Amino acid sequence: MGMGTRALGLIGGGMAALALALFAAAPAVAQDLVGQPTPGGLGLQPAAAPLMVEATMFHNAVLMPIITFICLLVLGLILWIVVRYNKKSNPVPARWSHNTLVEVIWTVVPVLILVFIALFSFRLLFNYHNMPDPDVTVKVTGNQWNWAYEYPDQGIPEYISNMLPEEEVEQRGMPHSLYRLAADEPMVVPVGAKVRLLITAADVIHAVALPAFGLKVDAVPGRVNETWFQAERPGIYYGQCSELCGVDHAFMPIQINVVPQAEFAAWVASKGGSMTPKTPEEAPGGSAAQVAAGTTGAPTTADGALAIPTAQTATTPTEQPTEAAAPAPAAPAAPAAQ
Repeated sequence: MGMGTRALGLIGGGMAALALALFAAAPAVAQDLVGQPTPGGLGLQPAAAPLMVEATMFHNAVLMPIITFICLLVLGLILWIVVRYNKKSNPVPARWSHNTLVEVIWTVVPVLILVFIALFSFRLLFNYHNMPDPDVTVKVTGNQWNWAYEYPDQGIPEYISNMLPEEEVEQRGMPHSLYRLAADEPMVVPVGAKVRLLITAADVIHAVALPAFGLKVDAVPGRVNETWFQAERPGIYYGQCSELCGVDHAFMPIQINVVPQAEFAAWVASKGGSMTPKTPEEAPGGSAAQVAAGTTGAPTTADGALAIPTAQTATTPTEQPTEAAAPAPAAPAAPAAQ
């Protein structure tokens, strides 16, 4: 058996194994879970926000066909060279070393491919940065190793979101696959609302990643990054920190509960907030616009509460010199002396 025949046999067997694996994974693809990973699943998570819909279309309709074509082209060229130019088929090798036409093609064609991809990727990138007027603003702070959420416009001070312990996941009757994904204090947003996230960190670099919404933004100390999403349907959506941030990096889940407007209003009230937008003086950490600009509203204490400055006490008569406050003793005695 020649070298070319053996190579074709190996590649044919590999393609058959790949086809079998794809066929076996087909039932899992048809039953993808929304907002969380699917065991044995294939492909991206189902989109639950407009940006993720666009990103999925860009991935499936633009990138994957181009990547598949390039891989098949390169594989075909390799096979052709192996079969056509092996020692048995080509005992006398050619002596030429350059071909101007071929070199021009493999320089120009990749450039044209990249320009074609850029036409779609720039549009998607613009949509990510062209944030509409938000309905809800959430400040997200990454800590070692948990997340902190604050709603400046609703007057909800910062609260900490930790990973739900394994035993509590079982007590709540949740699937074990949600261990290391569920949180004890999730972020809550109303369905259909445009949600702006102001993302920063308190210590090291973290990253907010939530696949169903197409989010992946770094949380950098001393910097406020901004992104947005609009959840199209109620549900619970899970993500994680995707930046290696330390020994407990794997224990920083992100849970976002998307609820109806009335339920969101009840949740805001339970947190001591109000659906009426707060002024900079009323918001615990300043208004959302001030947080985004890197400034603060009224001065706050270390725990985020509004710090009310103590008014200076006016000077009282008792603090004045005694001789200035007491009446002159000689004044009334003057008529008696005459």
